[in-house]
Amino acid sequence: MSETILEMRNITKTFPGVRALDDVSFSVRRGEIHALVGENGAGKSTLMKVLSGVYPHGEYEGDIVYEGEVKAFRGIADSERDGIIIIHQELALVPLLSIAENIFLGNECATRGVIDWRETNRRTGELLARVGLRERPETKVMHLGLGKQQLVEIAKALSREVRLLILDEPTSSLNEHDSDALLELLIEFRRRGISSILISHKLNEVSKVADTITILRDGMAVTSLDCSKGPVPEDRVIRDMVGRSLSDRYPSRDPKIGPTILEVRDWTVRHPIDTSRLVVDKVNFTLREGEVLGIAGLMGSGRTELAMNMFGRSYGTYVSGEALIRGKTVDLSSVPAAIDAGLAYATEDRKTFGLVLDQTIRRNVPLANLDGIASKGVVDRHREAHVAEDYRNRVRIKSSSIEQATVNLSGGNQQKVVLSKWLFADPDILILDEPTRGIDVGAKFEIYTIIRDLAASGKSIIVISSEMPELLGITDRLYVMNKGRFVGELPTAQASQEKIMSIIINAGG
Repeated sequence: MSETILEMRNITKTFPGVRALDDVSFSVRRGEIHALVGENGAGKSTLMKVLSGVYPHGEYEGDIVYEGEVKAFRGIADSERDGIIIIHQELALVPLLSIAENIFLGNECATRGVIDWRETNRRTGELLARVGLRERPETKVMHLGLGKQQLVEIAKALSREVRLLILDEPTSSLNEHDSDALLELLIEFRRRGISSILISHKLNEVSKVADTITILRDGMAVTSLDCSKGPVPEDRVIRDMVGRSLSDRYPSRDPKIGPTILEVRDWTVRHPIDTSRLVVDKVNFTLREGEVLGIAGLMGSGRTELAMNMFGRSYGTYVSGEALIRGKTVDLSSVPAAIDAGLAYATEDRKTFGLVLDQTIRRNVPLANLDGIASKGVVDRHREAHVAEDYRNRVRIKSSSIEQATVNLSGGNQQKVVLSKWLFADPDILILDEPTRGIDVGAKFEIYTIIRDLAASGKSIIVISSEMPELLGITDRLYVMNKGRFVGELPTAQASQEKIMSIIINAGG
């Protein structure tokens, strides 16, 4: 595995006012899994966009040497012809098309312009078998879970005879089982001589499969670590990523928990399409002032469905249930009503539902409380700027100014904008759905600190997370959810990953 398939030499990429990559050199050997890690904004995705032709030759300095030849890719089509395939964090599949149609979209099995569907489905079946996916080629992608959709993307890459596969945060939305299956697939590719570049914030996964780890910080390559002699300690990787040691992953807390603020009784929700199916089934729970309450469960257990339906019926068909705040029944039948009742919901999908990406920080921060910056129904631009600048400093959003478009912020800083939006609405209860998904360990610590400080100020927090160590590290109490029901409750101090999984399994998970 000593032959080098890729060298990126002295790559420099600048945007107006920002040097995103500063003289970065990076190499990958044939048949290795090379992990690329760093904080959000370190330059990982930018480097891969240079490699894949998203940023074409001429828009960066330096050389790409692939299979021994200097390349000048003018677009993604050029790099794909050479067997370099990138799978982005946001999957590029068409939900209403079949698996077969997605895999061969733009690369159809056709003769004289007529698609041969028998051959298309036959080849699709072979590709699905290679990635371990037991689905019919005719199955529409919309009916697949995220884990299976990732495998369809990889099958699509194999159809184009991939030699270098780039995966950008491939497991960020997957449960533990699907993540393990994907990592095993990368190991199988390694046996076949396919090289992989893995961008991931999940350092435990990186340590499982990586042959080499390259760390970027502030647009520069800090170091490359050889993992052939054994796993590299996570503390070493974190220190190089953030430029300091994080002796504790979670900020210390001295919780001061008050009386019950929220009580939910028999909350029941049906699936929005299959109305015969209950996605939330008679859920009861309480939340106290100053408490950080965690909801654990496997993907599909109903956690997000519960949160979204409580927040103004944003998902599913409400069947029954009652919510009481400080002992009084409240109306949660619409988003404005939920906000008026003192609730806020930070979605797990910040890019689709949490932000207006093409708008600036200045425009995004006040969105949940426009009355707070308006006079007689007209937005006061000076007040808007003052609020945005205040929250930019308060939660430490890293940006050139409040006029920077949120689409150009790192994932961690986008999440801080989402939190700022809801903090400006001054809620009593914040529901945070996967609040650290897709962000690095340093930014996670900052988010955890914000959650701690909010609880200390008397706010009540509900955290939904697929990362059990996160729930165990930041919450005071846990509910365990399975198949739409709450099946267990325990103080976090008495909880463990094993106990949580045991509750799920014993409940029929």
